[in-house]
Amino acid sequence: MLYFSNLKTFSVLSVIIITLFFAVPNFFSKDQINSFPNFIPKQQVNLGLDLQGGSHLLLEVDTEEIIKERVENLNADVRRVLKKNNLNYSNFKVSNESLKFVVEGFNSEIQKEISELSMSNSQNILAMGDQTNLIITQEENTIQINFTEEFIKQSVSNAVAQSLEIVRRRIDELGTREPSIQRQGSSRIIIQLPGIDDPDRIKSLLGQTAKLTFQLVDTSVNFDPFNPSKAPIGSEILASDADEEFKYIVKKRIMVGGENLVDAQPGFDPQTNEPIVSFRFDRIGATKFGRVTQQNVGKPFAIVLDNKVISAPVIREAILGGSGQISGGFDSEEANDLAILLRAGALPAPLIILEERSVGPDLGADSIEAGQFAAIIGFIAVIIFMIFVYRYFGLLADIALIINLFMVLGVLSLFQATLTLPGIAGIILTIGMAVDANVLIFERVREEIRNGSNMMNAVENGYKRALSTILDANITTLIAAIILFFMASGPVRGFSITLAIGIFTSVFTAFTFTRLLISLNAKRLKPNFVGLSKNA
Repeated sequence: MLYFSNLKTFSVLSVIIITLFFAVPNFFSKDQINSFPNFIPKQQVNLGLDLQGGSHLLLEVDTEEIIKERVENLNADVRRVLKKNNLNYSNFKVSNESLKFVVEGFNSEIQKEISELSMSNSQNILAMGDQTNLIITQEENTIQINFTEEFIKQSVSNAVAQSLEIVRRRIDELGTREPSIQRQGSSRIIIQLPGIDDPDRIKSLLGQTAKLTFQLVDTSVNFDPFNPSKAPIGSEILASDADEEFKYIVKKRIMVGGENLVDAQPGFDPQTNEPIVSFRFDRIGATKFGRVTQQNVGKPFAIVLDNKVISAPVIREAILGGSGQISGGFDSEEANDLAILLRAGALPAPLIILEERSVGPDLGADSIEAGQFAAIIGFIAVIIFMIFVYRYFGLLADIALIINLFMVLGVLSLFQATLTLPGIAGIILTIGMAVDANVLIFERVREEIRNGSNMMNAVENGYKRALSTILDANITTLIAAIILFFMASGPVRGFSITLAIGIFTSVFTAFTFTRLLISLNAKRLKPNFVGLSKNA
């Protein structure tokens, strides 16, 4: 047990040196780190919102808009079915949750056809297997259609999950370090952005649904863009994104949708040097885009984002490559933000900002100072206790404890984990737990010496017999940390991370590193090294 081969000694020291190497940048400023050679790691531990300060946003997905969109889609489909069957209907009423109309000749075959609408993936309605998602009631000639409660709940749940992923992608595209984005309740999302004191740009990005469509401009009517008349059937009036007073009459039919977009990048027009956004479609989108531009050469083609026309360039020639560019008189930052929105995808529903808070750095500085003070006090107390009780072995345990703290810091830096205030509490707890294994081992050694074993055998048996107890204690604590990580959220996760890392480093330093230090002094071992005389 006490014998360490050269390879084993090299392995233990290599692990320690590597983790200490990653811990070094935390003791320098960012300016100093940037001047380091490239082979030196530059990652520092990321501080959470409670330590660094930043912005806190509470958003809510507009669930009413989700159901409204589903009803609108159903409305168009039901009308199509009634017209296909040559049924005359009247008093068609569309509410936020149902359709109601009067029709003659409504029979079971037509009811079945309408019921199957909700099972079609092409209807932009969530499919729920082979079971219809509609409740159709008939009272004489009056028909009412509602979505089932299960369908509404599932639609809202899926929309919130999709919104969460899109929000994450949009914020990640900005390069914000270690954002915390979590779901709260059935329809809310919490966003914490450490280090960002002005969240206006984030709010601007999240406030846009980013629903991109390509639609033809209706040139069949003449109108004044600043005072347009009523749009003809099949068309709608949309405002210009650059000037709200300027209007376009655009055909309602969507020729190509943003869901076929696979990439969007900001850039500059080589001729005018103005900022643009270049985009590229997938195979299906490229086919649609090529066909539309081929059939409508010489006609204006509106690029619509969130029901506003960004630009309406005239199609000069067929665009068959599946790519193009958007120009709208925006600056470089606006072009970059638009590209981010298009790459991340459209939100299924608008996001409502319920709460916005900015956390000042003073709170973080106070927290860090208090945490450091508590860690130092606890650290000194443990060092004194170990030396007083276990003499030389206690000194070796203290050296391992110092190495352990640096290893925790190095691992946090290596994996770019976020350190929160509860995370500091986890490190302080690690300090107390780190010496538990050594206490168990040293007490086993004392027991072996009392039973008459010589020092070498006592140390070897002490480590051997304490191993199972050490593993049991730390595995149970690790299980608790893992449960906390997956079940908890926010700062509590930071506590579980530092606790889990501390468990691994503590077992390594207490059982392996201290044993290495003892083996290097094996020939000089004496009972009083563990605070026990030969006659005890």
